[in-house]
Amino acid sequence: MIFSRVCKTVSMALIATSVTVQFGPAGAEPIAKRLFGAKKVAAAMQPAVFGSYAKGCVAGAERLADDGPTWQAMRLSRNRHWAHPELIATVEKLSRDGQKIGWNGLLVGDLTQPRGGPMTSGHASHQAGLDADVWLTPMPNHRLSRKEREQLSATSMLLRNSNGKLTNQKLDKRRFTKTHAGIIRTAAQYRNVERIFVHPTIKRELCRQYPGKPKWLGKVRAQFGHHYHFHVRIGCPSGSPGCKSQAPVPSYGCDKATMDYWFKVAYGPRPKPKPGAKPAKPRKKRQIRMQDLPRQCRAVLNAGNLGTTSAAITFAASYVPAGRIAKPSPRPVR
Repeated sequence: MIFSRVCKTVSMALIATSVTVQFGPAGAEPIAKRLFGAKKVAAAMQPAVFGSYAKGCVAGAERLADDGPTWQAMRLSRNRHWAHPELIATVEKLSRDGQKIGWNGLLVGDLTQPRGGPMTSGHASHQAGLDADVWLTPMPNHRLSRKEREQLSATSMLLRNSNGKLTNQKLDKRRFTKTHAGIIRTAAQYRNVERIFVHPTIKRELCRQYPGKPKWLGKVRAQFGHHYHFHVRIGCPSGSPGCKSQAPVPSYGCDKATMDYWFKVAYGPRPKPKPGAKPAKPRKKRQIRMQDLPRQCRAVLNAGNLGTTSAAITFAASYVPAGRIAKPSPRPVR
């Protein structure tokens, strides 16, 4: 009897210790990026997306090969070339179609982590395995070494001022060619692609080049940054009822009000601070914790490693992208 009580006491102590280690003081849930960032391979589950682009995860992710006939993956040390199989198929297709318009091949930046989730650094989105960064620098004619893939810099499409600094007001049209416009147009024309994020100067140039407002142009959205690469985002794939789609685009984004916002407000001259005014303290960004993510993300996080079972291999090998457009929802785009 006494032995039983001792065992029970020890067991309860161990449980309490494990909860404290996992969830932190006062029952706080762990910071999600630390858990997802620690995973090295995908979850051995049927390919599926849970949650949204900025609060989600992906099961059964596929890894883009470091090298393909028409692409090379960059920044290999980050281990961020995982995605839902439909996005992998889309990137590979874009690399092939790009050659038809004179784009030598893709240099592919970040997709997502092996199981998605909040990134350890750099991105607010890219969590659901549906986002891909493609450099605005075409693939060279030789295979890059691992060292080159870590150190080579992408080329900005922005014009430089007389002092050598990049300006957010003007595009360098010697660098941004018709082939650059063509690779963006090619990606935007895919049925399953819902957004292409580019710098406002690139969007303005595309509006100028295509005054007839073709349907694909509405998918190309101006966004901060994105002058070294363009960001491809596909819609929710079939077989992912837990995926939260995004709202439809409100307009083509070529109107005067939109352009005035970007070039007169967002990237316009900054107002001078009032004399004696103290600079505002930067707000501390709230960390996404596990309770902020869909409940299915816990199962994704705790699943076995993809490739350790024949079933997991079968899941990845048998998946066929549907290529459909997801139904929009009122969820805001981030």
